[in-house]
Amino acid sequence: MATELLFNLSNLFVLPFWGLMILLPRWQWTEKVMKSPIPIAILAAVYLFLFIGSLSSESAAALASPELSVIAQAFADEKIMAVGWVHYLVMDLFVGRWIYWQGRETGVWTVHSLILCLFAGPIGLLSHLLTAAITKQLGKGNDSTMETPQTEIG
Repeated sequence: MATELLFNLSNLFVLPFWGLMILLPRWQWTEKVMKSPIPIAILAAVYLFLFIGSLSSESAAALASPELSVIAQAFADEKIMAVGWVHYLVMDLFVGRWIYWQGRETGVWTVHSLILCLFAGPIGLLSHLLTAAITKQLGKGNDSTMETPQTEIG
């Protein structure tokens, strides 16, 4: 029951952050919220809790021997699937946050890449990298740096 609850809450938890980045990217509260690593840290803590709760001899064997059939069998377990899904949520939000800040700092349009990242993280990342390269090639945007901004804790 706790696994399903944390799974559902994690899915709901990320939505406001994606909504802010996609719908209100220039709002001062969006910038303030997205400067903080706390949302990602909270989700990472949920991941850690679920990860520890899913450890068993079977899951350890799946991690030790990364064969597709073994991993597929392990992911049939709801606890392990929840861990995997929250892993996706954490990493996609982390990458989405990076894309958001890239857009804010460089003037590169990011809405399409953020939407793609929300649903298919690596495709959103690829979209942003291509958009940034095209924007740079066309001489548009503010800057061509690829640095991540300093974050604030608190």
